[in-house]
Amino acid sequence: MHEKYGFDRETAVTARPGEPSVYDAELHEGWRIGMGVNGGLLLALAGRALAGELGGGGQGHRDPFSISAYYLSTSLPGPVTARTETLRRGRTVSTGMVSLVQDGEERLRAIATYGDLDGHDHAGDVRTSATPPPMPPPQDCVGTDAAPPEFLKNSPMLERIELRLDPDTVGWAVGAPSGRGLVQGWLRMPDGREPDPLMLLLAVDSLPPVSFDLGIPGWAPTLELTAHVRARPEPGWLRLKHSTRNFADGYMEEDAEVWDSAGRLVAQSRQLARVRMPQSPA
Repeated sequence: MHEKYGFDRETAVTARPGEPSVYDAELHEGWRIGMGVNGGLLLALAGRALAGELGGGGQGHRDPFSISAYYLSTSLPGPVTARTETLRRGRTVSTGMVSLVQDGEERLRAIATYGDLDGHDHAGDVRTSATPPPMPPPQDCVGTDAAPPEFLKNSPMLERIELRLDPDTVGWAVGAPSGRGLVQGWLRMPDGREPDPLMLLLAVDSLPPVSFDLGIPGWAPTLELTAHVRARPEPGWLRLKHSTRNFADGYMEEDAEVWDSAGRLVAQSRQLARVRMPQSPA
């Protein structure tokens, strides 16, 4: 772990002496978005605990291949405990479970399959019809420093990451959402920390909710998120696309794609979110 970087320090987990498969961690105020800690940050921290659980025993299964998380209650800044369990150890992949508990309440529970992104038989064999989403280069996109001050006040996470949003998908910020349900842009860490598989778990939940582009300004808490990590990313900017095809009865699915600087689709996810609808005037 690269402790000189903020992301690594703030997703660090410490094995509790005398209690196997139990890790202590701290959720930082700087990763708050709206009322609670960002779901992608929680997923990355849970993923780090699972890497400790499944990466031992000689298999070296430290990379998340697939992880499905259920967000059971709002996580707040402060101490948190990660409790892990190995469900199956295999030759090429292992499966485990992790639970994040805070103040006696379970915040998140996830099941994941881990392996070695570089060590499997078909590493480098990619056959895909997917293409990176077109957007201007980072220098021609909109930085989050242009967001309204009240938005930034409620989103300290935006100081932990560097986002550049595609100008074609930020009309909602000036009261002109497109209605397409699409937000896309570029992501990197401002301290120079390069992307890796755990950072991809953050990336799939790092853009503003696509419900903003539907003209719904409220936050959209994640209920369930499944992420697939497909490859170890190359250094440089990550290209992100978040979209939805269905919003109904206050809930939406949100699909994410993460592309690395080499133009490879390195992660995908789908989440179910509850959209906080504006209150109707009395």
